Amino acid sequence: MNIDEIQSLREAIKATPNNVPLRKVLANALMKNERWEEAEIEIKETLQLAPDDIQIKIALAETFYHLEKISTGLVVVEELVDMERPPAQAFLIFAKLLLKTNDAAGAKDAYEKAILIDARLKDTFLESEINMKVQDGAQPEPEKIKLGGSEQEGFDGEDSHIEIERPKVSFEDVGGMDKLKEEIRMKIIHPLEHPEIYKAYGKKIGGGILMYGPPGCGKTHLARATAGEINANFIPVGISDILDMYIGQSERNLHAIFEKARRLKPCVLFFDEVDALGANRTDMRTSAGKHVINQFLAELDGVQYDNDGILILAATNTPWHLDPAFRRPGRFDRIIFVPPPDENAKEAILEIKLKEKPTENIDYQRLAKKAKDFSGADLEAVIDIAIESKLNEAMKSGIPTPLSTSDLEGGIKKHRATTKEWFNTAKNYALFSNESGLYDDILKFMNL
Repeated sequence: MNIDEIQSLREAIKATPNNVPLRKVLANALMKNERWEEAEIEIKETLQLAPDDIQIKIALAETFYHLEKISTGLVVVEELVDMERPPAQAFLIFAKLLLKTNDAAGAKDAYEKAILIDARLKDTFLESEINMKVQDGAQPEPEKIKLGGSEQEGFDGEDSHIEIERPKVSFEDVGGMDKLKEEIRMKIIHPLEHPEIYKAYGKKIGGGILMYGPPGCGKTHLARATAGEINANFIPVGISDILDMYIGQSERNLHAIFEKARRLKPCVLFFDEVDALGANRTDMRTSAGKHVINQFLAELDGVQYDNDGILILAATNTPWHLDPAFRRPGRFDRIIFVPPPDENAKEAILEIKLKEKPTENIDYQRLAKKAKDFSGADLEAVIDIAIESKLNEAMKSGIPTPLSTSDLEGGIKKHRATTKEWFNTAKNYALFSNESGLYDDILKFMNL
């Protein structure tokens, strides 16, 4: 629901202030748009009109949870779970609130009651977070290992610094890239939806996919959307999350990340600019980098560890710098070229990017044809240029006007495609270092 629809609901409530169903629709719309402060005000006003409405009380507890008003939320929800026939949603929000207080056992009990009453409330992210907290509470202090003159954590050490996301984007928010989406569906989405079929063939869920191509073409966005598509955990990994000045600690950091992913199945583990971690070992002068690569390969192999249920995605702009060992089947066994979007994909990207912006009679097909060689990031830059131009006009006239096709065409004229430089470099590798046929897709794309 967009801003205009929310405003329309507010206007309707002004005309009928005692209309509880209408107020509940507005409260739900505010919650969906994560406008929690406004939602709290609206829900409290609605509760005054209907003090016994259970759904309103659940909505209030949910809002308190997101506003970090944990103790207040617990007061609201404890009344609900003490009812003779407590609603399943009350137990679910109770579990979330208890987890915030580090009461993992209580959260686990509340969550199990919620899905026992209503199995549709199953939340893999919440379940894995609860289980992880329960395990952490039961585990002894991690072993300290003396390395490089300082005490460092062992392989099972603290991993609370590892960032976990729950993306809200899905494949619908990614324009084009149909081939790559289908590869991802085969590796993680279809196995989760039809486990019995994959089990019959002995096929595991997950695996590794390496994406390469010019920058700004949506590799990172697609990785995030993959997790959103299957409602899974998402762990983005950068070089700063792994490399450490102490001997052996980089390998431990890498192992901790994989271990966290294994505890949070289903999980999408994404390595951006993977060539920085997995550079060709023949080019390295020191052994430290080689040890990190060896650890990375061991984690990917899944010989000592179970990687079933983990999709490992990696992106690079320079695949020619990546160690060839990563391309062995069982590691990154799908290597996919991500080119600049074609005209249909550009239309889709422009529509997605302009969805929440004021526009008027946009000719997406015309813009897509003019934006030759533009990446998704280039198209976003075009929109920014057009908006800045509109803002200048609005400042002078005092009247804001919607974006038009001509505004965006002006942005295209002012911006140069950033993919051309990459293709100039890639062309040389594709022509003269392509014994394995890895870069055939580049040659095909460039009509060489």
